[in-house]
Amino acid sequence: MSFNSALSGLRAASSDLSVVGNNVANASTVGFKSSRTEFADVYANSQIGSGSNAIGSGVVVSDVAQQFTQGSVNFTGNALDMAVNGNGFFIFDNNGATSYSRSGALGQDKNGFIVNDLGEKLQGFTVNNAGDVSGSLSDIQISTASQPPRASGQVTSQVNLQATEVAISQAVTPFDATDQSTYHSATSLAVYDSLGNSHVLTEYFIKRGENDWDMIVQIDGADIGAAGAEEKIDLTFNADGSIQSPLNPVNLSNWAPGTGAVTPSSFSVDFGSTTQFGSPFSIDDLTQDGFTTGRLVGLDVEDGGSLFARYTNGQSSVLAVIGLANFNNPQGLSQSGGTSWRETFTSGAAVVGAPGTSSLGVVQSGALEDSNVEISEELVRLIIAQRNYQANAKTIEAENAVTQAILNLR
Repeated sequence: MSFNSALSGLRAASSDLSVVGNNVANASTVGFKSSRTEFADVYANSQIGSGSNAIGSGVVVSDVAQQFTQGSVNFTGNALDMAVNGNGFFIFDNNGATSYSRSGALGQDKNGFIVNDLGEKLQGFTVNNAGDVSGSLSDIQISTASQPPRASGQVTSQVNLQATEVAISQAVTPFDATDQSTYHSATSLAVYDSLGNSHVLTEYFIKRGENDWDMIVQIDGADIGAAGAEEKIDLTFNADGSIQSPLNPVNLSNWAPGTGAVTPSSFSVDFGSTTQFGSPFSIDDLTQDGFTTGRLVGLDVEDGGSLFARYTNGQSSVLAVIGLANFNNPQGLSQSGGTSWRETFTSGAAVVGAPGTSSLGVVQSGALEDSNVEISEELVRLIIAQRNYQANAKTIEAENAVTQAILNLR
């Protein structure tokens, strides 16, 4: 009967109104994905074989299909806000229950775990002190402990020494750090002992003869050679100004830092491409690999998903790599509320990896993915759904009038 067809139309239009209403309600929900109502016609089994003369029995909602199109990325400036640009979902754990979400509005709980608004813990691949990335997922936890210091192990000192300088005879004019006339040039940098205490290393350069220089090393104004003697390195150059010796790093092993640090302490000096040209003395590279104790001051995430911790000593270290998951059929995922989904048989098993690998997108730090709901489009759909509901109501009204006419026959 037409009543049944019209009633099915009312139910379908009502479902469509509910879906559109839900989309509009979540237009500002971070990571939300809109849905679309899909319909299918209905024919009674008893009409099989009736061919083109079959009359339909109405309509049903065949599916409410999720639309996993990319939402616009809105930058927030909060380092722990993350957005997936491309395919993939963040992975969260809640006491063994795994969920997937496009919402990267994250923070830290009291124990340092990175969590979402529901308290679920973000999953990723941990990184050890050697920089090796774990092959299995685990909770990402940020330690607030200070970064331990590292003693200086190598100093890189790459300079240009002015070839036109007049040589100073060691026998006539002995080196004296307090007398600038006893050396040609000098430079300094900070080095660190095993406790992270800072010390000033100073290099003095003295031309002794043609293509021949001495570099004298002092720390905190004191000699660091054996038994407190002068520490001197001989530098020789080729006729083209390139360094001839030493070509390998020179190890200095008699420094006594004091202050309770490891003694004696050793480090090497690498001269790299030190030169002797006619131009004035210049420093091309003067670095060392030690640092003092550092306190955690911030977190950064790069596109590849690496989570960096920044410390007050200027150092940074990789703590973890954010994990992402993708599915062969994302529309088969089951919505579980809180802008998250759960894996089902229809979706297929999760394919997990680091951002930017395989078919996975990249992670943008300091940003959130907005809802992909297009308000203008939803309002048009709302008008259509309302019109469909009214039209089906008219069908019932017409059928009622026909029925009433039959009842009025005498």
